[in-house]
Amino acid sequence: MSGHSKWATIKRAKGAKDAARGKLFGRIIKEITIAARDGGGDPDGNPRLRLAIDKAKGANMPNDNINRAIKRGTGELEGVNYEEISYEGYGPGGVAFLIETITDNKNRTVAEIRHIFSKNNGNLAENGSVSWKFDRKGVISLPKNYEEEELMLIALEAGADDMTTEDDHFEIITQPTQFEDVKKALETSGMEISEAEVQMIPQNTLKVEGKEAEGVIRLLEALEEHDDVQNVYADFDIDADVMESMQ
Repeated sequence: MSGHSKWATIKRAKGAKDAARGKLFGRIIKEITIAARDGGGDPDGNPRLRLAIDKAKGANMPNDNINRAIKRGTGELEGVNYEEISYEGYGPGGVAFLIETITDNKNRTVAEIRHIFSKNNGNLAENGSVSWKFDRKGVISLPKNYEEEELMLIALEAGADDMTTEDDHFEIITQPTQFEDVKKALETSGMEISEAEVQMIPQNTLKVEGKEAEGVIRLLEALEEHDDVQNVYADFDIDADVMESMQ
């Protein structure tokens, strides 16, 4: 979890920059559209849509944008025909990468993702070669404004698997099936959630240093810059000061 947590902390600091470039809104709109298409436009009966809307509101997205994305997903408005496609690969030092995309042109996307890997001393791999190294988990982050024991008790009673204490926040880990129950229990208890997502978490992390560490970060950032990329997951463990120096 260490590499995941360190990078997640730095990514939160990058959030304002991403929003300024419009990338964050674009990714959330795609997620809302796909969620509404696959599970219907009612967030009460569609957990994925509800989570996407929560993310949109957390990013201060206007309600009109949210509603239009839902209607495009349900077919009430014309929209782009999106596909969800995952790619797998290896970066410098043998770090495993798992990339989730939403695209309207899979041939373009795979060619561009392959080029990003090649340009950054990595290589695109076959499906299944990397994904087995990751588990899908719910991840809920909260600021350190609460008693650790009280927070842990609420989370575990609601079905959480584990809770860790990071530098500036608590992180609660759940099975995807328990994610909504745990999130709701925390909110009902009046606790402020900084971030809540279902993510792919590496089972183990790989320590990388020096030039290889710098190469991994460059590859990670290049992938995240791509307009079709929704999420990038990797199994690296890199010292936080190295990651911060790359920002």
